[in-house]
Formats: sequence, C-alpha cells, structure tokens
Amino acid sequence: MRTILSTIALFSLCGLCAQEYTPTYGRELPRGEILAYPSAEAATAADGGDNRYFTRLTEWNLKDNVFSTPFTVPFAWANRQVLFHLGWASGDYEVRVNGLPVACNADGNNPAEINITKQAKEGRNMLEVILAQPSSVAPLESWKEAPAPAIGGAWLMSQPTLRVRDVVTRTRMGEDGNATAEIAVAVKSEALNPRTSRIHYQLLTPTGENAAAGQKDVTLDMRREDTLRFLARIPANLLWSAELPTQYTLRLKTQHEGRYVEYLELRLGFRSVEMQDGRMSLNTRPVTLRVREVPAAITENEIAALREQGFNTLKLLPGPVPESLLNFCDVQGLYVIAQAPIDTRRSGESRRKGGNPSNDPEWQPAYLERTENSYHTTKRHPSVVAFALATQSANGINLYESYLNMKRFGDSRPFIYPDAGGEWDSDKLALE
Repeated sequence: MRTILSTIALFSLCGLCAQEYTPTYGRELPRGEILAYPSAEAATAADGGDNRYFTRLTEWNLKDNVFSTPFTVPFAWANRQVLFHLGWASGDYEVRVNGLPVACNADGNNPAEINITKQAKEGRNMLEVILAQPSSVAPLESWKEAPAPAIGGAWLMSQPTLRVRDVVTRTRMGEDGNATAEIAVAVKSEALNPRTSRIHYQLLTPTGENAAAGQKDVTLDMRREDTLRFLARIPANLLWSAELPTQYTLRLKTQHEGRYVEYLELRLGFRSVEMQDGRMSLNTRPVTLRVREVPAAITENEIAALREQGFNTLKLLPGPVPESLLNFCDVQGLYVIAQAPIDTRRSGESRRKGGNPSNDPEWQPAYLERTENSYHTTKRHPSVVAFALATQSANGINLYESYLNMKRFGDSRPFIYPDAGGEWDSDKLALE
C-alpha cells in the first residue's frame, strides 16, 4: 500500500508541469543576489526600495494553492529583459504570466529567477505562483510538516539585453602573505544577433581607494555568455577573516551605444580556504570550526548568545536561507556551512528498491539540482567555508553523483556529508 501511495504522490508536480518528478525548467541559472540600478547613486544607496528598474511585489492574493498579483511593465523596460525573482516557496511550484505557463521550479528552498520577457507585455499583467498540492518532492523534505502555502520575498527587475549575470571570486595566497584576487563577471546576451556593450569595473578598498579599475568591450551573439576577468592585489591585512571581516566594494556598469544601461554594487570579501588532512586553513592560518547546527531563521541575538558560548560556525539546517543572514555573517566574521535542502529520513535507511531516495536513480536530477542551487546561491559569501550535500539521507548513487558534480566547479572549499559513514562522497573536515 505504501508503494502505491508513493507512486500516486509523484504524479502531482506543479499541475501541468509534469505528472511525476521533473527537474526545473524555464528558470535562469542560479546565482548570488544581483540587483540592477538606474544610476550609480541608487546602486550605492541600495535602500531596498523600488526604482526605475526594480519593483517589489508585496500585494499577493491567495486562493487555495495559488498566489497571484498584478504587475506593470513600464515603457522604460522596452528592449530590456524582465526577470521575476522569488526568494522561496513552501513547495515546488509553477509560474504563469497572463495565464500562460512560463516555468516550473522543483526546489522552492532556494531563490529562483525566471525570465518573463516574452510573456509580459507593456502595461498591466498578471502573475501567478501555483504551489503543487500535494508536493511531489516531499520525500526529499522530511523536515517539513504539511506546510501551508507560503512564498518569500519577490520582485521584478529589468536588466539590459546584454547584462551582468553573475559575479564570482577566487583568492590565491602568495608566499609573502599577500593575495591575488580574481574577480569573474559573467555577462550574458539574450539577443539573437551580435551585440556589443562595454563593461566598466571598479574595485574599491574599505577606505575607498582603487584596488582595480578598467573596462572591456564584450560582443556576444545568439544568447551567448562570456566572462570578464580581472585581478587585484589584496594585502594580507585586508583579507577577510573572523578577526577582521574586511569587505571591498565592486562597482559595475554596463554601457551600450554610449548610454549606461545598468549599475551594480556588491560587497566582496577575499580569503583563501585550504584543506589538509581534514584541517581547514584560512589565508594559510589554521582555524578550528566550533559548530552549532541552527535553522536559517536564527536571530542576531541568538547568534550573539552562541558566540558567547564559544561557537564560531553555523551549520545551517535544510530550508530557505535569507540573504540577510549570510550578509550578517560576512560582516560579523562568522563561518557558515551551507546546507543543501535534502533530508530523506522519513524514507528510512534501506538502499533497496523502494527505500531511501538517495539510492534511487529516478531522484538523481533532484539531488544534482538542489546541491547546485545551494552552492551557486551562497558561494560568493566569504563567510561560507563549506557545503553540506544532505542530512539524514542514508547514502547512495545520488549523493555520490552530487559530490562528483560539485567537485567539477574546482572550489577549494570542502563538500561534506556527515552521514556518509566513512564513504568517499564526503571531504574530511574536522568539526568541534
């Protein structure tokens, strides 16, 4: 009977999206938070309010399992891209614009962005987020207890046709204790024909001095993507650490046909992570991770209490992670172990057919998707020093493949699965 009921449950993903589990479609590649502004002053202020290229969606109607809201596409967004951002949802969901299906997201725990340019029209539109009832991904989310329909923060943002898609950093230590930072700016074009824009960059030290500055013309066609890279020297005393959580400011602006079409401003911390025999070093200095497992909804007062008890590392429990928490940890010099939203303890430990999803190949796309989402949406934060693939999820082919997939990104930070039982799909990491 249990097998029959489980099979039936798999036939209810996102209404029309699929009849059984299907990986997300129609969603942009996951990235750290990127906000576009119409001016340098607005980017620097970053007050979180609406502006010419950014509109928060705060007035939602809920009927059964459907959230809906009207939105307006202004004339200023003509010949630009329209992106819908949803911070999280209580389950897997489908997105519709003006009644037409646009995308399906099987991982409601991580932020998602969906390009709705083709479906939205100038003027008034209608947006719907349809939560799956029941959720077909419930076997991967054992920490949830019949959650009521809910969604997190949402907004619409306009970026130019050739736009900044993501920013990633790498830090390499030199023999003299100083470091070289590589800043990679991923640039994407949505045009079908060749398009050239100029990307300006400026990296500022905490005191406002130039650490690097320049520009590069980028030509892309047929919805291509390219990466602009530049280097900056980071003195040893300005590296990010728990004792001195230093942050630089990266300013970017995109210029097309002589006109500036977007401004961005990001806080970046530069530090290296090295592993040797399960011990972690930051900036070549050994660190001891004193870990406390916490929900992502932890408050600043609760964090302060943990620090007084000697904890310096937060290992997050599965579920949505507010960007504000990671920003707080960056500023406060706290270490974070980011957790992929996979917890399958309700399915038991068996690796046999019909047992735990971790050893069921049909669930492999979901494992790969969730671990990648968790990695890409948190990797830019200097406070994030490790990534956990799952928790309480037995072991099997899907966690093996997830581990191998994470390793292909070439990140020196460890990928761990504490319940691996000594198997190879977990890097050694000493925790206290």
